[in-house]
Amino acid sequence: MWLCVAGSRARGPVHRLSSSRAAILGFLYSAQQRKSSRTRLSLGINHGAPHRETMALRRRGTRPGYLYNDSRSHRPPQPPGTAERRGMPQFGYAGKILTVDLSTGKTATLPTTDYAAYLGGRGTAARLHWENTPGEASAFDERNTLVFSIGPLAGIPVLGGSRWVASGKSPMRDPEHLCHSNLGGRWGAELKFCGYDAVMIHGTSERPVYLLLRDEAAELRDASAFSGMGAVETRAALKSVLGDSARVVAIGPAGEKMVSTASLMADNDASGSAGLGAVMGSKQLKAVAVQSSSKKVSIAQPDRLRDIIKYYRSLGKGVFTAWGSDFMVSGPQARKDPCYGCLGNCLRVIYTASDGRKGKFMCQSGLFYLQWAMRFYGEQNEVPFHANRLCDDYGLDTWSLEAMIAWLYRCYRAGLITDEATGLPLSRIGSMEFIEELVAAISYRRGFGDVLAQGVERAAGALGGQAVDLIRHIDPYEPRLYNTTALLWAMEPREPIQELHEVGLPLAQWSSWAKSIDGAYVDSEVMQRIAERFWGSREAADFTTFEGKALAAKLIQDRQYAKECLIVCDWIFPVMEIKNSEDHVGDSTLESQILSAVTGREVDEQELNGMGERVFNLQRAIMVRDGHRGREDDRIPEEWHSAPLKRGAMDPECLVPGPSGEVTSRIGAVVDREEFEAAKDEYYRIRGWDVATGLQRVDALCHLGLEDVARHLQEKGLAVST
Repeated sequence: MWLCVAGSRARGPVHRLSSSRAAILGFLYSAQQRKSSRTRLSLGINHGAPHRETMALRRRGTRPGYLYNDSRSHRPPQPPGTAERRGMPQFGYAGKILTVDLSTGKTATLPTTDYAAYLGGRGTAARLHWENTPGEASAFDERNTLVFSIGPLAGIPVLGGSRWVASGKSPMRDPEHLCHSNLGGRWGAELKFCGYDAVMIHGTSERPVYLLLRDEAAELRDASAFSGMGAVETRAALKSVLGDSARVVAIGPAGEKMVSTASLMADNDASGSAGLGAVMGSKQLKAVAVQSSSKKVSIAQPDRLRDIIKYYRSLGKGVFTAWGSDFMVSGPQARKDPCYGCLGNCLRVIYTASDGRKGKFMCQSGLFYLQWAMRFYGEQNEVPFHANRLCDDYGLDTWSLEAMIAWLYRCYRAGLITDEATGLPLSRIGSMEFIEELVAAISYRRGFGDVLAQGVERAAGALGGQAVDLIRHIDPYEPRLYNTTALLWAMEPREPIQELHEVGLPLAQWSSWAKSIDGAYVDSEVMQRIAERFWGSREAADFTTFEGKALAAKLIQDRQYAKECLIVCDWIFPVMEIKNSEDHVGDSTLESQILSAVTGREVDEQELNGMGERVFNLQRAIMVRDGHRGREDDRIPEEWHSAPLKRGAMDPECLVPGPSGEVTSRIGAVVDREEFEAAKDEYYRIRGWDVATGLQRVDALCHLGLEDVARHLQEKGLAVST
């Protein structure tokens, strides 16, 4: 049996309107949506699927049957320009947000205009979470909302704007918090072509299902036949049923078994972490497939956008030598595999192994097992590729697994665990046998794998004693090396990789210059000019001091949140350095220029970053509502304060620019606790938060147009009054 949800009729062609008329029509359309009746249920027969009953749910574009947050009747009071912003979704946006209740099979739509203040992507997802998921709901509670969201640039070629966000309360952390993952490939663009800017899923199905979106129709279909399949296998199986043009995001056995680090796997092997595969599994949602017959996005000023694209092409953005090394997988077995409409000037490649198997092989997932395989076999081989492919199919996050393997190795060396006690070949770490046994044990929760399925911190807690002390936090962008990142790590529920990249990627190029690599052009003077332009001061480029780092952290967060709302490629944006220019300093206005051309409403850099600031503060409010204690929880791992840095994960020499740009090594450095706390003081003041508690101030939230959020937090004693 499968469920069919018939879509509403299209509203016809989109015409260019004056801003005032657009606002009026937007208001009338919103009012019509609110007056629509609830979803009606009727039974029918699907003649295309013999011997199967069909439940047809005819959707009229209603609001969800229930909302959980008591702020549901309050849209955030909008800052200046709201009327114009309500007209913005005519161009760039599809105009609708689909909501799906898996418990009842009912669907509804919301007008995207109601969420225009949050731009799209991560912003829309955060607002939907605030309104629909109560703070007390756990990650596996049916009230936890799972959101897939895109931005206004999705479906537009060349600019790397077709990425998408998956978001929901994650089981990875304790306490559990709203987390997100940022994915590429072609799934996001196809969602836009299907007529939606986001999909919000809540409730829990009684049996395995998958959601199919085809143009204006949404169908819940029985997925029992796919239960137990790997994510890659499920994707292929659905394409054999729906056709190759379908774009699929699916979970594997790890997601079905609700492993805390279960991941999502989509087209082009785009993977999503943060444990959201487990959230899908808890809802018995095996996959979401999107398929459209149209490939159009309305652009307000196409000629202007064409000129911007020409300018962007002239900048020469592409692959660079990082930390003195080339991380690009090349050769006859590798080919580029860009995301939808992108130029592909990045590390994204598909690799074909000697046995004919194909899949992504790049970045961290391509490297996570490399050192272990090299150590075990004594030579380079294809085991790291097959390890990566194994994790993709089972649906396990390789970031988390990399830390898990290193911890297991330390515990094994310390005599805390053995092959016999765990049922795992720990003595053969680095072999194909080990990674196969480990991934299967965790994904199916077999034996000791059930302990590991909780994540490394909970597993260490279960073992107790020295096992907890053997956890290490190793990262290429850790704050003992790049101290700006201490504040970035402290304020987020997960590794803030986009924010870390804004610091780390320019410095990776500077490191290549410091190592005298041919072609490296980001020298110390360029680095200081970049810091002045993007981080607020030249002092921000001195990584031997916390001077200027609080302002830099704030600017980075606002910019990166805006970027994840648009939602554009982390490899391309922001354009911080330009090879083909005299001073090599990038263009921080490019994103706002693109948004203005697409939507037809002028948005400058300051306003765009202001949207990012609003979303960042909303994320912070959600964290506080869900148990984050402000200053007390704004911390980094203890080892970064107490254990001197021995070598960098990517740069063994740990090179950074010093006070006057001189090349300095951070080997032996720690994050000074008093300096870190002083930087937090400055950071809270810049944010307009309460310095003593690290909690948001009511007036600061109201200034950002978040009055309903301020009111809710104030009533709960979680915000500081003026």
